[in-house]
Amino acid sequence: MLYSKKLLRLFGEEKNFGKIKNPDGMGKVGNIRCGDEMWLYLKIEKNKQGKNFVKDVKIQTFGCVAAIATSSVVADLARGKTIDQALKITATDVMKTTGQLPKVKIHCSLLATDALVEAIYNYLEKNNYKISNDMEQKHQQIIKKNKLLKKKFGIKDN
Repeated sequence: MLYSKKLLRLFGEEKNFGKIKNPDGMGKVGNIRCGDEMWLYLKIEKNKQGKNFVKDVKIQTFGCVAAIATSSVVADLARGKTIDQALKITATDVMKTTGQLPKVKIHCSLLATDALVEAIYNYLEKNNYKISNDMEQKHQQIIKKNKLLKKKFGIKDN
């Protein structure tokens, strides 16, 4: 299956690319198997109800067309949402926006949502907010997945 026209259009947009100076949260994830790496930066503010929300999101993604497009979609989906709403964004939500991905590229949408989870985790941790059990489990699963990939490919941490 080829990439959809929608995904290719999203890939060509550059509105979410870049880095936020002094981000409130930053998530870095990668997939050693395919070589994709994503950095997702968050700027968090309080809304009128006093809840923390995602004011801005920027991404730096190094990888294939699907990795770049899905990380940009995650940025679009998260912007303007409260932290709790942003954490509910799934790979299925991403693929509804991009159109169907080739089976070998579905992992890109998972990687993009992992980057968002890690950025929010980083924000909560830096600001001494209580981290829910669910959030901690997601964070630990991402760490475990990365360790397994590193072990499989014989990569040692520095």
